[in-house]
Amino acid sequence: MIRLHINIDHVATLRNQRDVAYPGPAQAAALCMAAGADGITLHLREDRRHIRDADVWAVKEVLAGRVLNLEMALTEEMVEIMSKVVPHTATLVPERRQERTTEGGLDLVACHGALSTLVPRARHLGTRVSVFIEPSLEHVRIAADLGVTQVEFHTGHYCSAPEAEQPALLPAFRQAAELAAELGLEVAAGHGLTVDNVGPIAALPHMAELNIGHAVIADSLFYGLDGAVRRFRAAMDQAVGG
Repeated sequence: MIRLHINIDHVATLRNQRDVAYPGPAQAAALCMAAGADGITLHLREDRRHIRDADVWAVKEVLAGRVLNLEMALTEEMVEIMSKVVPHTATLVPERRQERTTEGGLDLVACHGALSTLVPRARHLGTRVSVFIEPSLEHVRIAADLGVTQVEFHTGHYCSAPEAEQPALLPAFRQAAELAAELGLEVAAGHGLTVDNVGPIAALPHMAELNIGHAVIADSLFYGLDGAVRRFRAAMDQAVGG
């Protein structure tokens, strides 16, 4: 079964519209796990536009040893936070202050040196390292050379393409997933996926994990958070014949 990790950043986005403590990401994390999620994903951005430092610790406490996936930029500050939090997984993502959300995959060529230092440090802590990349054969090979555990393919371009054009984008994902598995890497995907478009991505060979945020939090307005998580799980299971 494909693991479903729920990104609860936008619970914090809603909270931060007012100077209040509600809704709380930790409470959302508990509800998602009770609904069948396999883990919780948080992106602690440099500008703290949604998740804040205290949220990371509060969610970790609620999870009580279950999977916390900390998305982070490859900066000295975030590496130090990772070393203190010791998440189950650290997912390295690109980050620009002017973007609304992550707009593409990490350039592993440009950050090869920093990653080669981070990976053994994370391994010493017992933290898995995942890199958020485009479905590029070159970047899959670099990821394997760096010794990361997992590659997460950026599905934003697939999701934003007209429906009629989406099938033409799938071979790149399929080839990258096949190579990743051949090189001993776990395969994950995320960004922009909804219950309507997740099927072909979930059905890709070797797909082990999906990270879903905006769609589940948005759907919770209509189905409740429990219902939104269960609907997404059902869509994933249907895609893989489960």
